[in-house]
Amino acid sequence: MKKFRMSFLALILVFVMAACSDNQSSSRDDQTRKESKEKIVLRFATWDSGEALKIQEAIATKFEEKHPFIEVQMEAYGDEFDQKLTAAFGAKNPPDVMYMWNFSAYFQSLEPLENFIKRDPTIDLNDFYQGLFNYSTMYRKLYGMPAGFTTRVVYYNKDLFDAAQVPYPKDGWTWDDFKSVAKQLSNPAINQYGLGVRPEPDTYDLQGIVWSNGSSFISEDGKKIDSYMNSPETIESIEMFAEMVKGKSAVLVGGKNQQSGEEVFKEGKIAMWESGIWPLEEFKKAKVNFGTVEMPAFNGKQVRGVISSSAISIAKDSENKDLAWEFVKFYSSPEAIRMRTADLPVRISMVKKLKTDQDPLIGPFYKMLERSNATPAYLLTKNWDEINRNLSSAINAIMLEQDAKELLNKSVLDSEKYMGK
Repeated sequence: MKKFRMSFLALILVFVMAACSDNQSSSRDDQTRKESKEKIVLRFATWDSGEALKIQEAIATKFEEKHPFIEVQMEAYGDEFDQKLTAAFGAKNPPDVMYMWNFSAYFQSLEPLENFIKRDPTIDLNDFYQGLFNYSTMYRKLYGMPAGFTTRVVYYNKDLFDAAQVPYPKDGWTWDDFKSVAKQLSNPAINQYGLGVRPEPDTYDLQGIVWSNGSSFISEDGKKIDSYMNSPETIESIEMFAEMVKGKSAVLVGGKNQQSGEEVFKEGKIAMWESGIWPLEEFKKAKVNFGTVEMPAFNGKQVRGVISSSAISIAKDSENKDLAWEFVKFYSSPEAIRMRTADLPVRISMVKKLKTDQDPLIGPFYKMLERSNATPAYLLTKNWDEINRNLSSAINAIMLEQDAKELLNKSVLDSEKYMGK
C-alpha cells in the first residue's frame, strides 16, 4: 500500500512537473511568437459563398482576436468543394478544418474527435440535439461537430386552404388526413392540385417517410436490404405519392423543362409542398401567405424525420490539430452560433434562449429534429452510391405509375452484389 502511495505521489509529481514544463514551454513559445510576430496559419475550407461566407469570415476574425498568434485562412471552395477537398487530401495537404457532410466518403481522412472532447471540460455535448451526431459518426467514432441542419416539413398555402374552407393542418396529423386534404384542394380544371410531387425524388429525402412507416432502405447494421428496401411498408410509403398523382390530387413538378416545385407553390397552383428550410425565405419574399407543419404520421406509428446536416471537422493530416480543435470548439460555441444567422442553431440552450423553436414557421423543423434519431443509409454501407443508383431508378419509374413491388424487388436483386463489400 505504501509502495502504491509512493508510486502514486511520484506519478503526480511527474504530471505536475510535466504540466509546469508544458506551461513554461508554452509560455516561451508565446513569448517567442510575440517577439517575432510569428503567426500560425490555420486553414479553414468551406462550401459557402455570399452572405454565409461573410458570416464565417466574421467568426474567424473573432477567433483571431481571442488567439492573436493564429491567422485563419479561409478557403472558399464553393461548388468545387468536393473536387478541391479530394485533391487536397490526396496531396496530403488538406485544410486543417473544413465543413463536412459526406462522412462515408471522407471519414478516413478525418481526425476522430473523442480524445479532444474527453480532455476538454468546456465542451458539453448534451447541449446539442443528439440526433445530429448520427450524421457525423462512422463506425462509432465522431468525426464532426454539428454546424447546421434542416429537417423536412410540409409548407401549406393558407389562401388556398381558406378558399376551400379547409382547416389548416396541425401537428399530429396523419397521411390519411394529408391525402384527404390534398383531394379537397385539387381542381384539375383550373390547374390546381393539393400536392406537388418530384418525378425524380431524392431517395435520401424519402427516408424519413419510410422510417415513419416502420421500415428502412437497409438494416441498421448495414448488411441487408432484402425485406427492407422492398418491404410492404417501404412499397406503401413510395407508392402513396404515385397513387395521388394518378388520382389527380397531386401533380408532378420540377421535371425536365418544368417549373420547380417552389415556383409552382409560389404561383398558388399547389397547396402543399414538402421540403427543408431552403425555400422559406424565398416564399416570404414572394409574400406567399403560408404556414409550415410537421410531417404526417402513418396511423398508429410515430413520425420520424431525416436530417440534412453540416458539421465541422479536423483533417487527420493537419499539423495543428490542437489549434484546429480550438477553432472547432469556438465555431460550436454559443457566441459563434449567435453569429451564424444563416444556420438554424444546433445548441439546445441557444434555441431556448433565442426562442427559435417558438417561431411558428421554424418550430416544426425543431419538432422534426427531436424525432430524427435514425442513421441514413449512406452512413451504414460504403457501397451505398452503387445501391442507390438502382433504388433511384426504381423510384423514378414508380412515380410514372409502374409497379412498385416489382421495381423494388428488382432493385434489391440488382443491388445485393454490393452488400458486404
